[in-house]
Amino acid sequence: MALQVYISGKLFDKEDAKISVYDHGLLYGDGVFEGLRSYNGKVFRMAEHLDRLWKSARAICLEIPLGQAALAQAVNETLAANNIKDGYVRLIVTRGAGALGLDPNRTSHPQVIIIADHISLYPQEMYEHGLEIITASTIRNHPQALSPRIKSLNYLNNIMAKIEGLQAGCQEALMMNHKGEVAECTGDNIFIVQRGALLTPPLDAGILEGITRDAVLQLAAAAGISTAERTLIRHDVYTADEVFLTGSAAEVIPVVKIDSRKIGDGKPGPITRDLTARFHELTRQ
Repeated sequence: MALQVYISGKLFDKEDAKISVYDHGLLYGDGVFEGLRSYNGKVFRMAEHLDRLWKSARAICLEIPLGQAALAQAVNETLAANNIKDGYVRLIVTRGAGALGLDPNRTSHPQVIIIADHISLYPQEMYEHGLEIITASTIRNHPQALSPRIKSLNYLNNIMAKIEGLQAGCQEALMMNHKGEVAECTGDNIFIVQRGALLTPPLDAGILEGITRDAVLQLAAAAGISTAERTLIRHDVYTADEVFLTGSAAEVIPVVKIDSRKIGDGKPGPITRDLTARFHELTRQ
């Protein structure tokens, strides 16, 4: 059976799921999105994802044409229509079709799109043995130019850094902010472990407040692991005992080498393994 894609109240076969080429989401990246995971048919932290979507939309003066409860129902119905229990949901709201030119007032009918599918960002062996990443020369957008807390359809900044990583033979790349501080990777938040303490960059480092990031911080605190949101520089990452990344699609994945420098003993560390197990228990219980 062909995958069914939800577009503004209707389900379409994947091949027939189309929007206008005049949609400002396509023309200018004018829109917002969320990536959600479902486990055993239940979306993980749906309310938090929808709250973040609404905040992103409000920040760019985009009116989502239905309420949160109705959108949550549409997400669940799209998963059910595709018979997906453990999968990935891409939830998109575009500005809608309009005239050429940047003026959002010349658009109409914002489009709500829900894609339910499966995703595999990294091979299983990387979860077992760890990733090697590099530091990209492409920095995160300046927060006064575009707030990193807006999850917009314009991801070119991240894509350019991703290309650097791929050209270096790595699946992911670490991005600095405009002050030279550690921000996040192209699609994931970053954590380091130093002397048993779990550290991650603060929101004012120019990062997205990740849903999985928050879940891992809560799991660590509940497990008695010291946690802190702290400004980090590359030296902190290079000399860390452990490093791992978090994201809705990636979940929790260890990093064992950065810029050709081995992290710890070059294997996923005990706190990384413990938090990975706790996250799996949380999401799959």
